[in-house]
Amino acid sequence: MKYDVVLLVEQALVANDAQLVASLHEDLDDEVVYHVLMPMTDAAASVEASLGALGGADLLATPVTPSPDELAELRREYQEAADHDLAATVTALEGAGGSVASKAVITEHPVDALVDKVQEADCREVIILTRPHLVAEFFHVDWSSRARRKLDVPVLHLLEHEQDEVPDEG
Repeated sequence: MKYDVVLLVEQALVANDAQLVASLHEDLDDEVVYHVLMPMTDAAASVEASLGALGGADLLATPVTPSPDELAELRREYQEAADHDLAATVTALEGAGGSVASKAVITEHPVDALVDKVQEADCREVIILTRPHLVAEFFHVDWSSRARRKLDVPVLHLLEHEQDEVPDEG
């Protein structure tokens, strides 16, 4: 019998995260398979957020808005980054002994995609791995809180490790 688990990951998993996920299911007799969802950043929303962070509304001049070609290029870059992070995550999970049944870069809202995947694959469990989002978690609008309200399966929220960095020897 299979034990399907959906992993919603915000960024590529490092080896430590993959080991942790695999260790959660070591004692199960069923075959554990993972369905990995990797959200892709919305290019247009990212540009809007950047303009806001630069004080776009407070500038005297009209803010420069990107052309459709520039937005398309940004979307392509985000797609490549998401594809790369998804591949790295699958490699890390498989390196930790996990079996990946499906993987997808998603563009819809992450919780909606998560709910759909749980129903589609009859998943028994959800694991959400994110960086800390203190404000969203405080107001219970983070992915985990939203998923718990919509699903009838256990939802575990883990914080991802920082990406492996080479120590500065200088």
